[in-house]
Amino acid sequence: MTFVYKRLLFISLLAMTACLVACSPSKDNAASGNNKNAIVKIDGSSTVFPITEAVSEEFQIETKTHVTVGISGTGGGFKKFCRGETDVQNASRPILEKEMAACKAAGIEFIELPIAFDALTVVVNPKNDFIKSITVAELKKMWAPEAQQTITTWQQVNPAWPDTALKLFGAGSDSGTFDYFTEAIVGKAKSSRGDFTASEDDNVLVQGVINDKGGLGYFGYAYYEENQDKIKAVPIALDEKSAAVLPSKQSVMDGTYQPLSRPLFIYVSAKSAKEKPEVKAFVDAYLRDATALIEEVKFIPLPEKDMQAVQAHWAALKTGTGFGGKPEVGIKIEDLLKRIQ
Repeated sequence: MTFVYKRLLFISLLAMTACLVACSPSKDNAASGNNKNAIVKIDGSSTVFPITEAVSEEFQIETKTHVTVGISGTGGGFKKFCRGETDVQNASRPILEKEMAACKAAGIEFIELPIAFDALTVVVNPKNDFIKSITVAELKKMWAPEAQQTITTWQQVNPAWPDTALKLFGAGSDSGTFDYFTEAIVGKAKSSRGDFTASEDDNVLVQGVINDKGGLGYFGYAYYEENQDKIKAVPIALDEKSAAVLPSKQSVMDGTYQPLSRPLFIYVSAKSAKEKPEVKAFVDAYLRDATALIEEVKFIPLPEKDMQAVQAHWAALKTGTGFGGKPEVGIKIEDLLKRIQ
């Protein structure tokens, strides 16, 4: 069963039951603290969801602890997290100033844990035979707010391209993917035209591009890999003089895939980590098993020495963020890890 299929199945169950229900906790389970009501509550990014879902499945089998995983998007998840409604927050971008303020007002301290890297992938319909690469400026011309109901054909973006209708597919406004893409391409988070097909479900975006010859969309690298026989990734160039680079594990690791390479995170409530043994056990398992599971669901794991640094950060329960609440794009792996040490 592919992870995309599993994710769709989970969404269906979520709509009916509002949670993923596991077996009742065992009385003699140390992770649950012998508490029949032990539960780990998680919400947030749909991008990070496949990783966390894979970890939670293994954890529930091993410990019989009840885990729920929601997909409200990074922004929607932080609203719940900063109200103290969840223990763990999936995030496809760092926490923002307004979210930090909300957490502070509610007395919520958090531990920021980078767990993987992703390459936001720009894709087109496979029947598109004219686009060989695209620049950041051309993407901005497509996606900037002023393009709404104005830039409607490919030729308007680049005169060398045909007068074919341009159909855009992208992340919903509560998504960290939307925040990151607009910051990286347009220059300001959430600054985007509104006349495009938006969805928190990446599979909807994949299907949109597959079914429209003039389609262009963006989503995480894992969804491209899962559907690369049906869609085509577009190499990205920083400007007209720069070489265009395809997303890949290598181009993310060496820092050449810019500006759409990004870190993925989980945030853990410090209170939950200290007071709920099941949460501590879940995050221990997450960081222990993450590398293999991240590769399984087609994301890019941190190098072993860097994951060890994250594990040490978690063991010390160090609170706060290495980003200061500011949107940031193009950060490299080695620079990211320096911030949590």
